[in-house]
Order: sequence, then C-alpha cells, then structure tokens
Amino acid sequence: MKDLDLHLVSIFDAVMTEGSVTKAADRLAMTQSAVSNAIARMRVVWDDPLFTRNGRGIKASARALELWREIQQPLAAIRMAASPAPFDATTSSHAFRIAVTDYLSGSLWPPLRRHTEQHAPEIRILAVPYTSQETGSRLRDNNIDICVGGLQHMGDEFKLQRLFMEDWVCAMRRDHPLAQSPLTEEKFLAAEHLLVSLSGDPVGIADAALERVGKRRRVAMTLNNFSGALPLLLSSNLIAVLPAGVVRTHPLEEQIYSCDVPLAIAPFDCQMAWHIRYDRDSAHRWMRALIVQTCHQIWKAAG
Repeated sequence: MKDLDLHLVSIFDAVMTEGSVTKAADRLAMTQSAVSNAIARMRVVWDDPLFTRNGRGIKASARALELWREIQQPLAAIRMAASPAPFDATTSSHAFRIAVTDYLSGSLWPPLRRHTEQHAPEIRILAVPYTSQETGSRLRDNNIDICVGGLQHMGDEFKLQRLFMEDWVCAMRRDHPLAQSPLTEEKFLAAEHLLVSLSGDPVGIADAALERVGKRRRVAMTLNNFSGALPLLLSSNLIAVLPAGVVRTHPLEEQIYSCDVPLAIAPFDCQMAWHIRYDRDSAHRWMRALIVQTCHQIWKAAG
C-alpha cells in the first residue's frame, strides 16, 4: 500500500469512528479543511461518495461500512506493531462502554467498582442497554466496547470469550400454590407466566422449547428488565422462567421459591464479545481480564 493510501486509511478510520469531520480533525490534530480534502481524495481513490451530511454529523455509505469492516484488523495490527499504546490502569481515565443486562450489572458492578476504587480510580465503566439482536452492529460501529450476555458466534470480525454457564429455573413466591409440590409440565402450562424480554418480543426460550413439542403457555405479562421480576412475582400468582443468577443475586432471593423447569431447556453460556479492532488494545485487554476474573469469583462462589 502506498504511503498516501495508508494516510487516507487512518483518516478514514477516524471519520468513521467519530461520525463527524470536526471530531475526526480534533482526534487527528488536523484542520477540518485538511480532513475534508482527504475525504475528497478518498472518493476518487475508492470511487464512492463514502459520506453524506446527516445533521451535524455524517452518514456512511454501504461501501464505506464495508471498507471499514475490512480495514479494522490490519489497521489495528499496524498500530500495535508501530507504536503499542502504553496503558497504566492506576492513572488512566479510560471509559469503557459495556452492554450488559441489569441482572449481570447488578452482580458485576459492585466488585468491579471496588477494584477500580482501589487500583484504577479514574477508570469509568459505563453500562449501556443490552439487546442481543443489536450487539454486532453496535460493536462494529464503535458504539460499545464490550458486550456481556448469552451470545452466539457473530462472525469473524468479533471475538467471543466464555465467562460462565448459567442454568434456568422456574421462580415464584414461596407461598405460591405451585410451590407446595413438584412442578409438573401440566401445572406449568396451566399457570400464568411472566416473561422478561429485553427486546419486547413476547416469546422466550420456554416458548421455543414448547413449540418444538407442539405446546404453548400463556404469557400474561412481560418486563424489559430482570430487576423488577422478583418484586412482581412476590405480589402476584405469576411464575417465571429465569436465569438462575437472577434469583441468586437478587436481594429478595430468600422470599422466592425456585425449582427446575419441567421442560427440556439447556443451560446457556454467558459470553463476552468485542470487535477485533480492540483485540490487542492494552486498555481493552485489561478490562476484559478484569471481567473474566470477576465473573470467575462470583460464579465459582455460587457453585
């Protein structure tokens, strides 16, 4: 690649990352006109408009998005080889945007905060909403740094690391009529169900398992968060299929009865995902290692 092309690639990456010519210029310590001139040259070199105005920012073309995906891994490797960025957690003010469910943040955030208060006081850990359907695009577009949840393979541009395995339980209040004897499939199907659906879809993993055998349950209510599930169970006759950790880590755990789900539902792997552009980034490696260590401590203690 010519020196000129590599320079354009670096500017192109900054514009894509920031979504703004002004912010890209600030990031690169260049003038806005210099960045605009570089964009004009990119359009000629790559034979595509690449960017159009979108309010105060810009909107990338389909070709620009494709190019950005293609350059991430080689560009990251070049930067790492040429000038590996030093990272000192004790002095860094890096902010990490982590997509995570409320039940996982409720478990992870206290020990993460204890660690950062003691060892990395300027580090910021920012929780953003989690939806598995948007994880890939949000990591690709640099809207989040890391995602933690029940994730599956998303393509070669993403990395996954298994954190722990989670079981499913059926939860209800301790004095619920169904808590007085073993929960059969017949009783389960006759009950009124609460579904926690982060996406709003009124179909969950239990419904998928029932559909495979030609059966259905009645979902009477849905919630878009886990933290409100147990209080709702305590104030109603609803039952809910939940990850075991939702009950185990909730302050109301002692008031909840949980048992095996009378369906064939396999445990799921909770995984951490990130884009390959950050695979060798020292700050991200530090954060990922801290998440792995913290999850190991929490779920090992829980058995």
